[in-house]
Amino acid sequence: MKTIPSRAPKRAFTLIELLIVMAFVCFLAMFLFPVGPHTKVSATRIRCVNNLKQVGLSFRTWALDYKDQFPMQVHGTNGGTMELASTAPAFMHFLVLSNELSTPKILFCPSDKRPGPPTNFISDLDNSKISYFVGVDAVQTSPQMFLAGDRNITNGIATRRGFLELTTNQMAGWTHELHKGQGNVGLADGSVQQFSTSRLRQAIEATGVATNRLAMTFHITHESIERKHLLPLLPKRRRGLGRGGRLLAPAVLGFMEERPFSRLRLGRR
Repeated sequence: MKTIPSRAPKRAFTLIELLIVMAFVCFLAMFLFPVGPHTKVSATRIRCVNNLKQVGLSFRTWALDYKDQFPMQVHGTNGGTMELASTAPAFMHFLVLSNELSTPKILFCPSDKRPGPPTNFISDLDNSKISYFVGVDAVQTSPQMFLAGDRNITNGIATRRGFLELTTNQMAGWTHELHKGQGNVGLADGSVQQFSTSRLRQAIEATGVATNRLAMTFHITHESIERKHLLPLLPKRRRGLGRGGRLLAPAVLGFMEERPFSRLRLGRR
């Protein structure tokens, strides 16, 4: 008689073994995909980088119609902000880009704890609701110059009339208001760099200029500037006046003579 060998019963996991395997898988997942405060900081910083990329693209798109010049190099009568470059707060330069930016929400860093973002260009855009400076001397022929970036940049000296000057002989750095003592900077070539303090100082030297002037986000609101002086900065399409070109009325230039920013009601940065 042919005997059939008996098959040994399959051995199943015991409860202890199953718990050990599950604990090992959880530990491995935590090691490979850490979730915590640092992850959240990284995510918000990436969103900030994306915002600045869109800002840089908006500047460069605007420049296509103006012989590759940014608004800060174009006369006000032609739609730029040249006459305001040494006195105007940062948000005025962004106001000119309203058609290219599409929404003012990208001017607000997700790490910023101040109230924001702005909801529209006409009545809700001011320095208190934007997170980025504007490099008023940036030109496309100097691709490493600072075009826009996080407002927590500093040289250790109080800003003068809302402007910060970065030079190679000053110790520039970042405050802890955003990104835990680091920051992002959009360059004139359209790229966005994430800088620590040491890399920021190297980047300032790489700009190739003695001084980078930055229009900062010191607190100045629409209540400080009469609406009639802001409206001409908006492109016609944004003002609801048709889809024609962009114009900056002479009223803005007269405003600068009649009421300089040093006499405006300013708040803290």
